[in-house]
Amino acid sequence: MVRNNIKLLRNEAGITQEQFAKELRITRQTVIAIENYRYNPCLELALKIAKFFNKQVEDIFFLEEDKSSAT
Repeated sequence: MVRNNIKLLRNEAGITQEQFAKELRITRQTVIAIENYRYNPCLELALKIAKFFNKQVEDIFFLEEDKSSAT
């Protein structure tokens, strides 16, 4: 499962979901879905998010191991 640090980074930056959405030209609902792991952004949006926070994509998005598939 893909996880992210967007909510943490956004809160550290002191911006609301609405402000963040406006900067990226997406809806607030999209921000909510990404932060709640219900939506994985396309590569273009992931790169825009990384650029917004001046981070590498890998610093924001990461894979969480599926514990049910561990042997």
